[in-house]
Amino acid sequence: MVTAERIRDILEKTRSIAVFGMSKDPGKTAHWVSEFLARKGYDIIPVNPGGDVIMKRRSYPDLQSVPKRIDVVLVFRRSEEALEPVVQAAGRKKERGDILAVWLQQGIRNEEARRLAEESGILFVQDRCMMHEWQMLNLMDG
Repeated sequence: MVTAERIRDILEKTRSIAVFGMSKDPGKTAHWVSEFLARKGYDIIPVNPGGDVIMKRRSYPDLQSVPKRIDVVLVFRRSEEALEPVVQAAGRKKERGDILAVWLQQGIRNEEARRLAEESGILFVQDRCMMHEWQMLNLMDG
């Protein structure tokens, strides 16, 4: 079980968030949660093979293509598709050492992904909304 202290630690240490499965559609959760996090000062990096630009930011097809540091990978995929972003995060951490955590958005759970993240030294959160957790912890802007 992930504690409130662990969640706070992740959110306070994080500067950049790669949003895996980010949507161009402003009505989708993957879009408006990302907008909220951007307004709170996080550097949002869209990861979606189908998008060139999302929220006026360049979109990348996968985590390996992102040239800058990634602190957290926020996943908006179905539970059965949640392993792939963790496989990419584990590979990137091994190569570049820059992934602190993988966060599966509320409603998304995958135990195989959790095991791989933990084996790779990556903190893992699942079935929690990052925006809601930020609001519950009442973090300061920036």
